[in-house]
Amino acid sequence: MESVDTLVEASWIIPVEPDESVLENHAIALRDGRIVAILPQAEARRRYETESTVELSGQAIIPGLVNAHTHAAMSLFRGLADDLPLTCWLNNHIWPAEQKWVSDSFVREGTRLAVAEMIRGGTTCFNDMYFYPDEAAKVASEAGMRVVVGLIILDFPSVWAGSADEYITKGTEVHDQFLNDPLVTTAFAPHAPYTVSDEPLERVRTYSEELDIPIHMHVHETAHEVAESVANTGERPLARLERLGLLSNRLLAVHLTQLEDRETEKLAAMGVNAAHCPESNLKLASGFCPVAQLARAGVNVCIGTDGAASNNDLGMLAEMRTAALLAKGVSADASALPAHTALRMATLNGAAALGLDGEIGSLEPGKAADLVAVDLSQLETQPAHHPISQVVYSAGRHQITNVWINGHRVLKDRQLMTLDAHQILRESCHWAKRLAGA
Repeated sequence: MESVDTLVEASWIIPVEPDESVLENHAIALRDGRIVAILPQAEARRRYETESTVELSGQAIIPGLVNAHTHAAMSLFRGLADDLPLTCWLNNHIWPAEQKWVSDSFVREGTRLAVAEMIRGGTTCFNDMYFYPDEAAKVASEAGMRVVVGLIILDFPSVWAGSADEYITKGTEVHDQFLNDPLVTTAFAPHAPYTVSDEPLERVRTYSEELDIPIHMHVHETAHEVAESVANTGERPLARLERLGLLSNRLLAVHLTQLEDRETEKLAAMGVNAAHCPESNLKLASGFCPVAQLARAGVNVCIGTDGAASNNDLGMLAEMRTAALLAKGVSADASALPAHTALRMATLNGAAALGLDGEIGSLEPGKAADLVAVDLSQLETQPAHHPISQVVYSAGRHQITNVWINGHRVLKDRQLMTLDAHQILRESCHWAKRLAGA
Protein backbone atom coordinates (compact mmCIF):
# COMPACT_ATOMS: atom_id res chain seq x y z
CA MET A 1 0.00 0.00 0.00
CA GLU A 2 1.10 3.54 -0.74
CA SER A 3 1.53 5.85 2.23
CA VAL A 4 -0.20 9.25 2.39
CA ASP A 5 -0.47 11.87 5.10
CA THR A 6 -4.26 12.08 5.22
CA LEU A 7 -7.37 10.60 3.67
CA VAL A 8 -10.39 12.91 3.70
CA GLU A 9 -13.66 11.07 3.08
CA ALA A 10 -16.92 12.91 2.37
CA SER A 11 -20.43 12.26 1.13
CA TRP A 12 -19.77 14.60 -1.80
CA ILE A 13 -16.66 15.99 -3.43
CA ILE A 14 -17.25 18.97 -5.73
CA PRO A 15 -14.03 19.42 -7.72
CA VAL A 16 -15.28 22.43 -9.81
CA GLU A 17 -13.34 21.07 -12.78
CA PRO A 18 -14.98 19.50 -14.75
CA ASP A 19 -17.98 21.81 -14.50
CA GLU A 20 -21.00 20.61 -12.49
CA SER A 21 -19.19 17.43 -11.40
CA VAL A 22 -20.21 15.90 -8.05
CA LEU A 23 -18.48 12.76 -6.77
CA GLU A 24 -20.45 10.77 -4.19
CA ASN A 25 -18.75 8.86 -1.35
CA HIS A 26 -15.24 9.63 -2.54
CA ALA A 27 -11.98 10.33 -0.73
CA ILE A 28 -9.10 12.73 -1.29
CA ALA A 29 -5.59 11.48 -0.57
CA LEU A 30 -3.15 14.16 0.62
CA ARG A 31 0.64 14.01 0.82
CA ASP A 32 3.22 16.76 1.30
CA GLY A 33 0.58 19.46 1.00
CA ARG A 34 -0.78 18.26 -2.34
CA ILE A 35 -3.66 16.21 -3.67
CA VAL A 36 -2.42 12.76 -4.65
CA ALA A 37 -5.70 11.24 -5.82
CA ILE A 38 -9.49 11.52 -5.70
CA LEU A 39 -11.21 8.15 -5.80
CA PRO A 40 -14.07 6.09 -4.29
CA GLN A 41 -13.69 5.57 -0.55
CA ALA A 42 -13.43 1.78 -0.68
CA GLU A 43 -10.71 1.95 -3.33
CA ALA A 44 -8.85 4.64 -1.37
CA ARG A 45 -8.76 2.42 1.73
CA ARG A 46 -7.37 -0.48 -0.31
CA ARG A 47 -4.73 1.61 -2.06
CA TYR A 48 -3.48 3.96 0.66
CA GLU A 49 -2.34 3.59 4.23
CA THR A 50 -2.43 6.54 6.61
CA GLU A 51 -2.51 7.35 10.29
CA SER A 52 -5.03 10.11 9.66
CA THR A 53 -8.42 9.43 8.11
CA VAL A 54 -11.00 12.22 8.40
CA GLU A 55 -14.56 10.99 7.90
CA LEU A 56 -17.04 13.71 6.96
CA SER A 57 -20.38 12.00 6.48
CA GLY A 58 -23.10 14.36 5.27
CA GLN A 59 -20.52 16.93 4.21
CA ALA A 60 -19.32 18.28 0.87
CA ILE A 61 -15.70 19.07 0.06
CA ILE A 62 -15.15 22.06 -2.20
CA PRO A 63 -11.95 23.82 -3.26
CA GLY A 64 -10.85 26.59 -0.92
CA LEU A 65 -12.68 29.83 -1.70
CA VAL A 66 -10.61 32.61 -3.28
CA ASN A 67 -11.55 36.10 -2.10
CA ALA A 68 -10.41 38.12 -5.10
CA HIS A 69 -10.60 41.60 -3.53
CA THR A 70 -10.10 42.60 0.10
CA HIS A 71 -8.78 45.34 2.33
CA ALA A 72 -8.20 42.95 5.21
CA ALA A 73 -6.99 45.33 7.91
CA MET A 74 -10.09 47.46 7.42
CA SER A 75 -11.97 44.86 9.46
CA LEU A 76 -11.16 47.18 12.38
CA PHE A 77 -13.33 49.82 10.66
CA ARG A 78 -16.31 47.46 10.45
CA GLY A 79 -19.46 49.50 11.07
CA LEU A 80 -17.54 52.75 11.55
CA ALA A 81 -19.46 54.63 8.84
CA ASP A 82 -22.50 52.85 7.42
CA ASP A 83 -25.35 53.79 5.07
CA LEU A 84 -23.39 56.40 3.12
CA PRO A 85 -22.53 56.78 -0.59
CA LEU A 86 -18.99 55.90 -1.59
CA THR A 87 -17.57 59.42 -1.97
CA CYS A 88 -18.93 60.58 1.40
CA TRP A 89 -17.97 57.30 3.10
CA LEU A 90 -14.43 57.46 1.71
CA ASN A 91 -13.62 61.19 1.81
CA ASN A 92 -15.33 62.16 5.06
CA HIS A 93 -14.92 59.05 7.18
CA ILE A 94 -12.55 56.31 6.02
CA TRP A 95 -9.62 58.37 4.74
CA PRO A 96 -9.60 60.63 7.84
CA ALA A 97 -9.74 57.57 10.10
CA GLU A 98 -6.89 55.94 8.17
CA GLN A 99 -4.81 59.08 8.45
CA LYS A 100 -5.27 59.06 12.21
CA TRP A 101 -5.04 55.38 13.07
CA VAL A 102 -3.32 53.24 10.44
CA SER A 103 0.05 51.86 11.53
CA ASP A 104 1.94 48.61 11.34
CA SER A 105 0.15 47.34 14.46
CA PHE A 106 -3.26 48.38 13.06
CA VAL A 107 -2.60 46.41 9.89
CA ARG A 108 -1.16 43.45 11.77
CA GLU A 109 -4.08 43.11 14.16
CA GLY A 110 -6.77 44.04 11.64
CA THR A 111 -5.45 41.47 9.19
CA ARG A 112 -5.33 38.84 11.92
CA LEU A 113 -9.02 39.46 12.62
CA ALA A 114 -9.82 39.24 8.91
CA VAL A 115 -7.83 36.04 8.38
CA ALA A 116 -9.60 34.35 11.29
CA GLU A 117 -12.98 35.35 9.88
CA MET A 118 -12.08 34.22 6.38
CA ILE A 119 -10.76 30.82 7.48
CA ARG A 120 -13.95 30.21 9.46
CA GLY A 121 -15.88 31.12 6.32
CA GLY A 122 -14.00 28.74 4.01
CA THR A 123 -11.67 31.23 2.32
CA THR A 124 -8.19 29.81 1.79
CA CYS A 125 -6.70 32.59 -0.37
CA PHE A 126 -7.31 36.33 -0.38
CA ASN A 127 -6.11 39.11 -2.65
CA ASP A 128 -5.39 42.16 -0.52
CA MET A 129 -4.90 45.87 -1.14
CA TYR A 130 -3.77 47.95 1.81
CA PHE A 131 -0.92 49.75 3.52
CA TYR A 132 1.90 47.81 5.20
CA PRO A 133 1.58 44.80 2.88
CA ASP A 134 4.60 43.26 4.61
CA GLU A 135 2.63 43.04 7.85
CA ALA A 136 -0.37 41.48 6.09
CA ALA A 137 1.92 38.92 4.46
CA LYS A 138 3.52 38.00 7.80
CA VAL A 139 0.15 37.53 9.51
CA ALA A 140 -1.20 35.36 6.70
CA SER A 141 1.93 33.24 6.47
CA GLU A 142 2.04 32.66 10.23
CA ALA A 143 -1.62 31.62 10.18
CA GLY A 144 -1.05 29.21 7.30
CA MET A 145 -3.26 31.33 5.03
CA ARG A 146 -2.62 31.87 1.32
CA VAL A 147 -2.43 35.53 0.32
CA VAL A 148 -1.69 37.77 -2.65
CA VAL A 149 -0.51 41.01 -1.07
CA GLY A 150 -1.08 44.20 -3.01
CA LEU A 151 1.89 46.49 -3.51
CA ILE A 152 -0.21 49.60 -3.12
CA ILE A 153 0.48 52.77 -5.10
CA LEU A 154 -1.00 56.26 -4.72
CA ASP A 155 0.03 59.73 -5.88
CA PHE A 156 -0.43 61.19 -2.41
CA PRO A 157 1.48 60.44 0.80
CA SER A 158 0.30 58.06 3.51
CA VAL A 159 1.78 56.41 6.59
CA TRP A 160 3.25 53.76 4.27
CA ALA A 161 4.98 55.96 1.69
CA GLY A 162 5.43 59.60 0.74
CA SER A 163 5.34 59.49 -3.07
CA ALA A 164 4.56 57.20 -5.99
CA ASP A 165 8.28 56.47 -6.31
CA GLU A 166 8.49 55.37 -2.69
CA TYR A 167 5.36 53.20 -2.98
CA ILE A 168 6.90 51.38 -5.93
CA THR A 169 10.30 51.01 -4.25
CA LYS A 170 8.84 49.68 -1.02
CA GLY A 171 6.48 47.44 -2.96
CA THR A 172 9.29 45.76 -4.87
CA GLU A 173 11.12 45.26 -1.57
CA VAL A 174 8.06 43.45 -0.17
CA HIS A 175 7.94 41.33 -3.32
CA ASP A 176 11.56 40.30 -2.80
CA GLN A 177 11.08 39.74 0.94
CA PHE A 178 8.45 37.01 0.41
CA LEU A 179 9.76 35.54 -2.81
CA ASN A 180 10.36 32.12 -1.24
CA ASP A 181 7.26 31.94 0.96
CA PRO A 182 4.98 29.19 -0.44
CA LEU A 183 1.84 30.96 0.79
CA VAL A 184 2.64 34.55 -0.25
CA THR A 185 2.60 36.05 -3.72
CA THR A 186 2.29 39.68 -4.77
CA ALA A 187 0.43 41.96 -7.17
CA PHE A 188 0.91 45.62 -7.97
CA ALA A 189 -2.07 47.47 -6.51
CA PRO A 190 -2.45 51.00 -7.89
CA HIS A 191 -5.52 52.17 -5.99
CA ALA A 192 -7.61 53.57 -8.86
CA PRO A 193 -7.27 55.65 -12.05
CA TYR A 194 -8.32 58.77 -10.15
CA THR A 195 -5.61 58.38 -7.48
CA VAL A 196 -2.63 57.35 -9.64
CA SER A 197 -1.20 59.44 -12.49
CA ASP A 198 0.16 58.26 -15.82
CA GLU A 199 3.88 57.96 -15.06
CA PRO A 200 3.52 55.59 -12.08
CA LEU A 201 0.99 53.50 -14.02
CA GLU A 202 3.41 53.14 -16.91
CA ARG A 203 6.09 51.97 -14.48
CA VAL A 204 3.65 49.50 -12.95
CA ARG A 205 2.98 48.03 -16.39
CA THR A 206 6.71 47.59 -17.01
CA TYR A 207 7.49 46.10 -13.59
CA SER A 208 4.47 43.82 -13.74
CA GLU A 209 5.80 42.31 -16.95
CA GLU A 210 9.34 42.04 -15.60
CA LEU A 211 8.30 40.40 -12.30
CA ASP A 212 5.47 38.40 -13.90
CA ILE A 213 2.86 39.46 -11.34
CA PRO A 214 -0.72 40.76 -11.70
CA ILE A 215 -2.07 44.30 -11.38
CA HIS A 216 -5.00 44.74 -8.98
CA MET A 217 -6.99 47.99 -9.31
CA HIS A 218 -10.39 49.59 -8.65
CA VAL A 219 -11.84 50.51 -12.05
CA HIS A 220 -15.17 52.13 -13.01
CA GLU A 221 -16.50 51.72 -9.49
CA THR A 222 -19.04 54.57 -9.68
CA ALA A 223 -20.71 56.81 -12.24
CA HIS A 224 -19.13 59.80 -10.49
CA GLU A 225 -15.63 58.38 -11.07
CA VAL A 226 -16.27 57.97 -14.79
CA ALA A 227 -17.92 61.39 -15.21
CA GLU A 228 -15.10 63.11 -13.34
CA SER A 229 -12.49 61.41 -15.53
CA VAL A 230 -14.27 62.53 -18.69
CA ALA A 231 -14.59 66.10 -17.37
CA ASN A 232 -10.92 66.29 -16.32
CA THR A 233 -9.17 64.36 -19.07
CA GLY A 234 -11.67 63.81 -21.86
CA GLU A 235 -11.27 60.05 -21.41
CA ARG A 236 -13.17 57.35 -19.60
CA PRO A 237 -10.86 55.54 -17.14
CA LEU A 238 -10.73 52.33 -19.19
CA ALA A 239 -9.73 54.27 -22.29
CA ARG A 240 -6.91 55.85 -20.33
CA LEU A 241 -5.74 52.48 -19.02
CA GLU A 242 -5.78 51.14 -22.57
CA ARG A 243 -3.69 54.09 -23.77
CA LEU A 244 -1.17 53.36 -21.01
CA GLY A 245 -0.98 49.68 -21.99
CA LEU A 246 -2.56 48.27 -18.81
CA LEU A 247 -5.40 46.34 -20.41
CA SER A 248 -4.10 42.78 -20.49
CA ASN A 249 -4.59 39.41 -18.83
CA ARG A 250 -2.42 40.69 -15.96
CA LEU A 251 -5.07 43.23 -14.93
CA LEU A 252 -7.69 42.40 -12.31
CA ALA A 253 -10.22 45.23 -12.60
CA VAL A 254 -12.37 45.52 -9.49
CA HIS A 255 -16.06 46.56 -9.43
CA LEU A 256 -16.72 47.58 -13.08
CA THR A 257 -20.24 48.84 -12.34
CA GLN A 258 -20.18 51.38 -15.21
CA LEU A 259 -19.55 49.66 -18.54
CA GLU A 260 -20.57 50.38 -22.10
CA ASP A 261 -20.98 47.47 -24.52
CA ARG A 262 -17.81 48.37 -26.43
CA GLU A 263 -15.87 48.37 -23.13
CA THR A 264 -17.12 44.88 -22.31
CA GLU A 265 -15.94 43.71 -25.72
CA LYS A 266 -12.56 45.40 -25.18
CA LEU A 267 -12.10 43.73 -21.78
CA ALA A 268 -12.78 40.35 -23.34
CA ALA A 269 -10.49 40.96 -26.31
CA MET A 270 -7.61 42.04 -24.05
CA GLY A 271 -8.09 39.19 -21.55
CA VAL A 272 -8.77 41.50 -18.57
CA ASN A 273 -10.09 39.82 -15.41
CA ALA A 274 -13.06 41.24 -13.50
CA ALA A 275 -13.54 41.09 -9.72
CA HIS A 276 -17.21 41.36 -8.77
CA CYS A 277 -18.01 42.64 -5.24
CA PRO A 278 -21.81 42.53 -5.19
CA GLU A 279 -22.56 43.18 -1.52
CA SER A 280 -20.19 46.13 -1.16
CA ASN A 281 -21.51 47.64 -4.41
CA LEU A 282 -25.07 47.24 -3.17
CA LYS A 283 -24.34 48.72 0.24
CA LEU A 284 -22.56 51.78 -1.20
CA ALA A 285 -25.12 52.06 -4.03
CA SER A 286 -22.26 52.11 -6.52
CA GLY A 287 -24.13 50.30 -9.30
CA PHE A 288 -24.36 46.83 -10.81
CA CYS A 289 -21.56 44.95 -12.49
CA PRO A 290 -23.02 43.31 -15.66
CA VAL A 291 -21.73 39.89 -14.72
CA ALA A 292 -23.80 37.85 -17.16
CA GLN A 293 -22.84 40.14 -20.04
CA LEU A 294 -19.14 39.96 -19.11
CA ALA A 295 -19.23 36.17 -18.84
CA ARG A 296 -21.02 35.81 -22.19
CA ALA A 297 -18.33 38.00 -23.78
CA GLY A 298 -15.64 35.68 -22.42
CA VAL A 299 -14.31 37.78 -19.53
CA ASN A 300 -12.99 35.82 -16.56
CA VAL A 301 -15.18 37.01 -13.66
CA CYS A 302 -14.27 36.23 -10.05
CA ILE A 303 -15.75 37.28 -6.69
CA GLY A 304 -14.46 39.42 -3.83
CA THR A 305 -16.01 40.71 -0.65
CA ASP A 306 -14.23 44.09 -0.61
CA GLY A 307 -13.35 45.22 2.93
CA ALA A 308 -15.44 44.63 6.04
CA ALA A 309 -15.81 48.41 6.36
CA SER A 310 -18.15 48.40 3.35
CA ASN A 311 -19.62 44.90 3.25
CA ASN A 312 -19.67 44.36 6.39
CA ASP A 313 -18.34 40.82 6.43
CA LEU A 314 -15.84 38.66 4.57
CA GLY A 315 -18.15 35.70 3.96
CA MET A 316 -17.65 34.25 0.50
CA LEU A 317 -20.60 31.84 0.71
CA ALA A 318 -22.98 34.78 1.10
CA GLU A 319 -21.13 36.68 -1.64
CA MET A 320 -21.61 33.79 -4.05
CA ARG A 321 -25.33 33.68 -3.35
CA THR A 322 -25.71 37.44 -3.74
CA ALA A 323 -23.71 37.38 -6.98
CA ALA A 324 -25.91 34.65 -8.44
CA LEU A 325 -29.19 36.28 -7.42
CA LEU A 326 -28.13 39.78 -8.47
CA ALA A 327 -27.03 38.58 -11.91
CA LYS A 328 -30.44 37.00 -12.44
CA GLY A 329 -32.25 40.16 -11.40
CA VAL A 330 -30.08 42.58 -13.39
CA SER A 331 -30.27 40.50 -16.59
CA ALA A 332 -33.93 39.43 -16.10
CA ASP A 333 -32.74 35.88 -16.78
CA ALA A 334 -33.07 33.20 -14.09
CA SER A 335 -30.39 31.12 -15.80
CA ALA A 336 -27.88 33.98 -16.09
CA LEU A 337 -25.56 32.77 -13.34
CA PRO A 338 -26.28 29.19 -12.18
CA ALA A 339 -24.95 27.80 -8.93
CA HIS A 340 -22.05 25.90 -10.48
CA THR A 341 -20.88 29.06 -12.25
CA ALA A 342 -21.03 31.05 -9.02
CA LEU A 343 -18.90 28.40 -7.31
CA ARG A 344 -16.39 28.47 -10.17
CA MET A 345 -16.22 32.28 -9.93
CA ALA A 346 -15.41 31.98 -6.20
CA THR A 347 -12.72 29.34 -6.72
CA LEU A 348 -11.07 28.57 -10.07
CA ASN A 349 -11.86 31.92 -11.72
CA GLY A 350 -10.36 33.77 -8.77
CA ALA A 351 -7.26 31.60 -8.89
CA ALA A 352 -6.90 32.24 -12.64
CA ALA A 353 -7.21 36.01 -12.16
CA LEU A 354 -4.32 35.87 -9.68
CA GLY A 355 -2.17 33.57 -11.81
CA LEU A 356 -2.61 30.72 -9.32
CA ASP A 357 -4.91 28.36 -11.22
CA GLY A 358 -2.07 25.90 -11.70
CA GLU A 359 -1.92 25.54 -7.91
CA ILE A 360 -5.39 26.12 -6.49
CA GLY A 361 -9.04 26.72 -7.40
CA SER A 362 -10.12 23.16 -8.19
CA LEU A 363 -9.62 19.72 -6.68
CA GLU A 364 -7.26 17.87 -8.99
CA PRO A 365 -4.32 15.52 -8.40
CA GLY A 366 -1.09 17.51 -8.30
CA LYS A 367 -2.68 20.72 -7.06
CA ALA A 368 -2.17 22.19 -3.59
CA ALA A 369 -4.45 20.69 -0.95
CA ASP A 370 -6.68 23.69 -0.25
CA LEU A 371 -9.95 22.07 0.82
CA VAL A 372 -13.10 23.20 2.60
CA ALA A 373 -15.75 20.97 4.20
CA VAL A 374 -19.36 22.20 4.25
CA ASP A 375 -21.81 20.33 6.49
CA LEU A 376 -24.95 19.79 4.41
CA SER A 377 -26.55 17.50 7.00
CA GLN A 378 -27.91 20.44 8.97
CA LEU A 379 -31.54 21.54 8.84
CA GLU A 380 -30.76 24.59 6.73
CA THR A 381 -29.46 22.46 3.83
CA GLN A 382 -31.79 19.46 3.92
CA PRO A 383 -32.82 17.66 1.84
CA ALA A 384 -29.64 17.84 -0.23
CA HIS A 385 -31.09 17.19 -3.69
CA HIS A 386 -28.30 19.08 -5.46
CA PRO A 387 -25.15 19.60 -3.36
CA ILE A 388 -23.76 22.46 -5.48
CA SER A 389 -27.04 24.36 -5.22
CA GLN A 390 -27.15 23.73 -1.47
CA VAL A 391 -23.63 25.13 -1.04
CA VAL A 392 -24.38 28.27 -3.07
CA TYR A 393 -28.00 29.03 -2.23
CA SER A 394 -28.57 27.57 1.25
CA ALA A 395 -25.39 27.01 3.27
CA GLY A 396 -24.14 29.53 5.83
CA ARG A 397 -20.59 30.03 7.02
CA HIS A 398 -21.47 28.34 10.34
CA GLN A 399 -21.63 25.14 8.26
CA ILE A 400 -17.94 25.32 7.34
CA THR A 401 -16.44 22.64 9.59
CA ASN A 402 -12.90 21.96 8.40
CA VAL A 403 -10.36 23.79 6.25
CA TRP A 404 -7.02 22.66 4.87
CA ILE A 405 -4.51 25.02 3.25
CA ASN A 406 -1.48 23.52 1.55
CA GLY A 407 -2.38 20.26 3.28
CA HIS A 408 -2.37 21.76 6.77
CA ARG A 409 -5.59 21.71 8.76
CA VAL A 410 -6.22 25.30 9.84
CA LEU A 411 -9.83 24.77 10.97
CA LYS A 412 -10.82 21.58 12.76
CA ASP A 413 -14.44 21.03 13.72
CA ARG A 414 -15.00 24.83 13.67
CA GLN A 415 -11.95 25.51 15.86
CA LEU A 416 -9.09 27.66 14.61
CA MET A 417 -5.85 25.71 14.72
CA THR A 418 -3.27 28.40 13.87
CA LEU A 419 -4.80 31.51 15.43
CA ASP A 420 -5.75 32.42 19.00
CA ALA A 421 -9.39 33.55 18.88
CA HIS A 422 -9.24 34.99 22.41
CA GLN A 423 -6.19 37.10 21.55
CA ILE A 424 -7.90 38.39 18.41
CA LEU A 425 -11.00 39.36 20.38
CA ARG A 426 -8.86 41.21 22.93
CA GLU A 427 -7.07 43.10 20.14
CA SER A 428 -10.38 43.97 18.48
CA CYS A 429 -11.82 45.29 21.73
CA HIS A 430 -8.70 47.40 22.23
CA TRP A 431 -9.13 48.98 18.79
CA ALA A 432 -12.84 49.50 19.31
CA LYS A 433 -12.08 51.66 22.34
CA ARG A 434 -9.36 53.61 20.50
CA LEU A 435 -11.57 54.21 17.46
CA ALA A 436 -14.60 55.27 19.45
CA GLY A 437 -13.61 58.92 19.05
CA ALA A 438 -12.51 58.64 15.41
